[in-house]
Amino acid sequence: MRVIPVLDLLDSVVVRGVAGRRDEYRPVESSIAVSAAPIDVARAFRHHFGLSTLYVADLDAILRGELNQNTLQDLAGDGFELLVDAGARNAADADVVLATGASRVIIGLETWPLLSSLELLTRRVGPEQLIFSLDLKSGGLVRTFNDLLNDDPVDVAAAVLEAGVRELIVLDVAAVGMGGGISTLPLCRSLLDFAPRSRIITGGGIRTADDLSTLRENGIHGALVASALHDGSISADEICS
Repeated sequence: MRVIPVLDLLDSVVVRGVAGRRDEYRPVESSIAVSAAPIDVARAFRHHFGLSTLYVADLDAILRGELNQNTLQDLAGDGFELLVDAGARNAADADVVLATGASRVIIGLETWPLLSSLELLTRRVGPEQLIFSLDLKSGGLVRTFNDLLNDDPVDVAAAVLEAGVRELIVLDVAAVGMGGGISTLPLCRSLLDFAPRSRIITGGGIRTADDLSTLRENGIHGALVASALHDGSISADEICS
């Protein structure tokens, strides 16, 4: 299972996410990074933990349509593999993200409007360059597709997988930065039962190496982690074990 550090970008610096309350996000204070500059935080993850694949949530792009293009290019140029959610709403948005050097563009339920256009995008760019983010808040969907009158997370995720997507992020923003433990595991297990060959990444509330072990034992392919790395709750040895 991969541990994937998170960079939440707002006003072009790394911020600490807290339960999806974006108006409360502030520049991250980290025990490992010398500043909140994205390149400093990214290099700290690589230096201290040996991790070079990053999940980047570009909140400037998601909220205001202002992509941190130079930052993404700098990170990619420094050798990082980037999984980027920049609030893509159409194929052109996805193309712009991939053109920065990102390895994969994340298509988030929060912003992508139509299931039918997701299927077209998957055919166009190929599933290997896409990850779909099933965005939740306190267990419920943040929204659903305009052309799918269903708000059951399992059914929506099943429709996404049937559209050709192979990899899903299951992210509950209400748990982000709260250290409350893993709330998404039952849903992840249901999705793996439905599509055992799919790849599932989850995040929100991961506190300790025990949480990572639980995810690994349940067949989860990746874990999004930020706070527990910044504050030392998870060590480099525990990631490698």
